[in-house]
Amino acid sequence: PFSAMTTTVSRVETSHTDAINDAQLNYHGTRLATCSNDRSIKVFDVKPNGQSYPLAELSGHNGPVWKLSWAHPRFDSVLASAGYDKRVIFWKEAGGHFSKLHEYAEHEASVNAVAFAPQQYGLMLATASSDGSFAVLTFDYNTEQWSVNRVNQAHEQGVNAISWAPAVNLGAFEGRDECAAPRRLVTAGNDKLVKIWSQSEPGAPWTLERQLTGHTDFVRDVAWNPVVLHDTLTIASCGQDRSLLLWRCRGTGDGEWACKQLEKADGALWHVSWSQCGTILALSGEDNKIAYWKENLQREWTRTAEEEQRQ
Repeated sequence: PFSAMTTTVSRVETSHTDAINDAQLNYHGTRLATCSNDRSIKVFDVKPNGQSYPLAELSGHNGPVWKLSWAHPRFDSVLASAGYDKRVIFWKEAGGHFSKLHEYAEHEASVNAVAFAPQQYGLMLATASSDGSFAVLTFDYNTEQWSVNRVNQAHEQGVNAISWAPAVNLGAFEGRDECAAPRRLVTAGNDKLVKIWSQSEPGAPWTLERQLTGHTDFVRDVAWNPVVLHDTLTIASCGQDRSLLLWRCRGTGDGEWACKQLEKADGALWHVSWSQCGTILALSGEDNKIAYWKENLQREWTRTAEEEQRQ
């Protein structure tokens, strides 16, 4: 059981000269990337024993770097970064050296989040910006060009976070022949809303499918559970209103989404993140602590642990 697990903590000296905004491990846990207000990105080689060693420092942004995302390893070692300078940069590793693969600079304000799509969709990246829009960038291996599918005015006052739904098979739910579900994204914004967007087929426009109301202040982060558990789709969101909300929909996601408040904290909540197996939810906020939530076999959620973040 999770409560009996022991956790090994390895401290990483990043040498960043300002606050660290994000830290992301790649799919296999062999690379750790961090980004900071100091405008830099640091990449570390992570060994099986948890020890990490500096591998590269990436300089390309002209302001704080907010978020990072690793592509699935089937696309080689590709990292995306989002910055206050309105830019998204793709970095590719070859032989331990990183080079700039592509740059997207069409947003009109800070890019607050980036997220690579499930690998079944190909090399695709979603971006979210303070200009109120989100964009989906897709790489075409035949033409070796990037295409952009952008949704303007997705959230009034800006988009803070974006997350992909898992690539699910409708036939698994409905007993039908294999049928791909529509691609879905979830976004969170300063308009206090969580919004689900869908794309009926590749290249089609993204359309608003659901608007989830429950937060009473800015929604800072949203994360779609990467696994469909109990034939249920699950989204977690948190925000300035100190609330951690869990949204759930049975089956294909076309029905109603039920909302459950897991936590009302003492301060603003900043970040939610699922484990790869989808059974553990991590939460962090302005109290400098990390809390973990887990669902038991009775489908009851329990707060299992809490750790102080080192200053």
